[in-house]
Amino acid sequence: MKYVYDLHKTMLDHHLILVYEGEFTQEITKSVLSMAERNMDAIGEDSSIKRKVFNVMVEALQNIVKHSENTENSGKGRQNAIFMLGKSDSEYLITSGNACKSADVSEIKVKLEKINSLDKDGLKQLYKETIKSGSLSDKGGAGLGFVDMARKSGKPLNFDFIEIDNSHSFFSLQTLISRV
Repeated sequence: MKYVYDLHKTMLDHHLILVYEGEFTQEITKSVLSMAERNMDAIGEDSSIKRKVFNVMVEALQNIVKHSENTENSGKGRQNAIFMLGKSDSEYLITSGNACKSADVSEIKVKLEKINSLDKDGLKQLYKETIKSGSLSDKGGAGLGFVDMARKSGKPLNFDFIEIDNSHSFFSLQTLISRV
């Protein structure tokens, strides 16, 4: 039972206030968003900060629901992933992780590196260009999610990929939202 304390201590050490791991559906997404909103309301968070956090959370959760891949470890038909919300005195940390196809890793990296290389005006321009092009991916995304997350946070998106098996990698994404 020591793992319960270890997990609790890890969550405290990393300032985690909400963690969900498992299958993600639209209903679960709504519940996660509702819990986060109640938590921010309970501490009296500023409404402009809440809007930014909520917007980034929606994008991160939609990314999981739309783009998560099944792996052998996730069980038949299940797309397991993780979502975490952390809060320190100075910022919120919105972190998600899900399996993706290893074949897609280089394309995702290129997109994220391009986004991270742009300033505020560059992100605004990329957002407008993406809307004008109007092209959707196979899974229904237009590629605006990452751009919107970067625009709302005003900071680079932190990301990493870890190989799971021959055909899948685990994609971790973290966005920081300043509280000051």
